[in-house]
Amino acid sequence: MDKWLWAARFFKTRALASRACELGRIESNGQTAKASREVHAGDLLCVRNDGGEFQIQVLAVSDIRGPATVAQTLYLETDASKEARAKLAEERKAMLQFDILGEGRPSKRNRRELDRLRGRL
Repeated sequence: MDKWLWAARFFKTRALASRACELGRIESNGQTAKASREVHAGDLLCVRNDGGEFQIQVLAVSDIRGPATVAQTLYLETDASKEARAKLAEERKAMLQFDILGEGRPSKRNRRELDRLRGRL
């Protein structure tokens, strides 16, 4: 499992792939998968990583990490998974507009305004 996840470029290293298996972030056919589990064509995997949650079907098995174009031929992502990840990306993009707070500590004026809002003064 960890070799295939690494070869399909879901994780940068095999160590990260095996760690994800240990933490229960990989499911194979509805069951939590161990790093040593065999991957077969036709398996349905649920992969949770920094990029989001992927629902994929295994099309081919490979132990060699190749170019990204070859890695994308190893699996097929479901339409529902693509839509969910696109929706999540839009929500993240919208949240950036509400990121009003600046970097670092608040100034004395900002701190007084916060105290006023919190009812401390």
